[in-house]
Amino acid sequence: MPSQLLSKSELLVLYGQALEADLAQISQRLLERGDMLATAESCTGGMIAAACTDMAGSSQWFERGFVTYSNAAKAQMLGVPAALIDEHGAVSEPVARAMAEGAIAHSEAQASVAVTGVAGPSGGSAAKPVGTVWFGWCVGGVTHSEVQHFSGDRAAVRAATVRHALRRLRDWLTD
Repeated sequence: MPSQLLSKSELLVLYGQALEADLAQISQRLLERGDMLATAESCTGGMIAAACTDMAGSSQWFERGFVTYSNAAKAQMLGVPAALIDEHGAVSEPVARAMAEGAIAHSEAQASVAVTGVAGPSGGSAAKPVGTVWFGWCVGGVTHSEVQHFSGDRAAVRAATVRHALRRLRDWLTD
């Protein structure tokens, strides 16, 4: 599969109807709460925002998406301290958390999801191999984070990242 932005229909082929069901639940919960969502994406390059905005009516609950692929963009658009990136690297828990919090601080949203990772095929290291993705979510003023290690090519890692980011967002919104 080419390493380009996947459409919602291509993501559904990879992950079935589960992605669509997760998005339906996310939209319902956000609407019930009166909350808006912002995304802060690095390795997915806007794929999470694209999946959200593929849903009809998403303007009622999706506020904005930040594509912060470079370290400078993370600092400029989300307020991630450059020193934090220098100390921990862009693919790290502190940066994912700062991205999620920065998406809230630099938008009108009350919920956010952030991803930063190594999609490959190059760029990995022994400490952070290809497929390593850090996630951050900020929901109800509480920031959550976790790391996942996905296998496959660049497209598979990015698609798995979108799926996991939305599945866990659904979980945080229903807790």
